[in-house]
Amino acid sequence: MTISLSDAGKRFNRDWIFRHFSFQFTTGNSYAIIGPNGSGKSTLLQSIAGAVALSEGAMTIQTANDKESLPSITTDSIYQHIAIAAPYLELIEEMTATELLTFHQTFKPLLPTLDIKEMIAAIGLSNAAHKQIRYYSSGMKQRVKLAQAIFSDVPVVLLDEPCTNLDASGIALYQELIARYCQDRLVLVSSNDEAEYGFCKEHINLLQFKNG
Repeated sequence: MTISLSDAGKRFNRDWIFRHFSFQFTTGNSYAIIGPNGSGKSTLLQSIAGAVALSEGAMTIQTANDKESLPSITTDSIYQHIAIAAPYLELIEEMTATELLTFHQTFKPLLPTLDIKEMIAAIGLSNAAHKQIRYYSSGMKQRVKLAQAIFSDVPVVLLDEPCTNLDASGIALYQELIARYCQDRLVLVSSNDEAEYGFCKEHINLLQFKNG
């Protein structure tokens, strides 16, 4: 899969968050979107996810077999190709982790190589698999968010500050999940922390795209 942005820009009111952003992201590669706080990293990631409309320019998603080319913002089926984990995304806290992943797979298939019990074990939450998420610590909730994204059977994984609220063991787990399950996918990481994006092959500093 290829995600192509051409002269893309986003502004809120009169302030441009980024502008004249042109880049092609391809499957099998990993990219870090870096820059200081307020540089637009999360906004760019949300634009790629189709959650935020671009103010100018264009973005297309093309499948590997070239049979489908989708305009990223206006096509309802984009979510089928992309999974995202971000600290600002909410979980259904009345559900257990088992219930949440079971519900999640009704609209986005999970990887066929693992069942849900194995996925929960992989993120170290077997003992809390049937406990309501509202009773989880912030780090446990972040592990569930990572599971939702990384275990989705999609070609594109977007990670916005993926180690938020994780301790050292959680960060090590995140890095292990990336190494084990994301090698053949297109991965974009928005972060200022090298522990989160150290595996990425390419770094994109958004400060280069701040002005018109």
